[in-house]
Amino acid sequence: MTYFKGCYTALITPMRHNREVDYEGLQKLVEFQLREGVNGVLAVGTTGESPTLDWNEHNKVIERVHENVSEKGLTIAGTGSNSTQEAIEGTIHAQHIGVKAVLLVDPYYNGPSSLEIRKEYIEPIARQFPDIQLIPYVIPGRTGCQLFPQDLAILHEQYQNVRSVKEATGDLENMRLTRKLCGQDFDILSGDDDKTFTMMTSPDIAASGVISVTSNIAPRAVSQLTNYILEGKKEAAQKIAQILQPLFSVITVKTQEQTAYGPVTCRARNPLATKTLMNVLGMPSGPCRQPLGKMTRNGLEAVLEAAKKVYETNPDVLEPVEDFFDVDLKDRLYKERYWEGLYYA
Repeated sequence: MTYFKGCYTALITPMRHNREVDYEGLQKLVEFQLREGVNGVLAVGTTGESPTLDWNEHNKVIERVHENVSEKGLTIAGTGSNSTQEAIEGTIHAQHIGVKAVLLVDPYYNGPSSLEIRKEYIEPIARQFPDIQLIPYVIPGRTGCQLFPQDLAILHEQYQNVRSVKEATGDLENMRLTRKLCGQDFDILSGDDDKTFTMMTSPDIAASGVISVTSNIAPRAVSQLTNYILEGKKEAAQKIAQILQPLFSVITVKTQEQTAYGPVTCRARNPLATKTLMNVLGMPSGPCRQPLGKMTRNGLEAVLEAAKKVYETNPDVLEPVEDFFDVDLKDRLYKERYWEGLYYA
């Protein structure tokens, strides 16, 4: 039985120029996602800048998203923390407003073992909220720790509300072990857009969907990708995956930059590149919260190149942005005045 399937958008949290949350823009983004056919929306994940929103903002963003999603899809609330008590308090709020699923990122920085993540983090929340579906979010590249498949399988066996995982290890063998140990009655959701096709079409992984960053910009196309796979239309899905590859490639952008003391690698991590592109396209976005800042000019050029490639070869992918937000993408992608202030000089 599949509980989570299809495309869920890891929603950007738009900001005003003063870096206050843009709640009007948030409503527009949710409306856009639902119109374009996503199955649900994740509020305040990594892409939604969870590290720099305080808990009052967390709760308000989740509430606003859930109000606008209503019965049209599933709201997933990002209530994970590196403090179990904080995660419980966030989940209490989510439950109070009617949210049925929460995302629990592995506890970052303080570095618990997989055993501790299971016993001191997921288990207390699973026991306290039996009617809320918990989605552990395994992303060691961000958190410095990892819930292993063995502990995930124990959780799945013991708790009815642990039947899924957002898998962002990048490790296909880890995913295969998760499927083997957790069985078929368990949903693996891709946490890496560029691996979604492989994860969903590999029988020994059999992912059921994706929590996507790219669907902020191309929700219809990413939804089509997952739906085609679920319908057994592998060739059609593969074609869309290839079309979307340029956008997948710029979720994180690495460039070589020159300084007075020699070259350095600059890595613009999610959500910086996606927010930059959304600003270029004229979507509600605004700046990132500090310490995230701006891209380099080289990074911006990489983002523009990717977007232009999709626009020139498959304009239908970005056409919904043009239609919904009433913008001229040809102007915005090719005229430099739309990029001012988006990169470090």
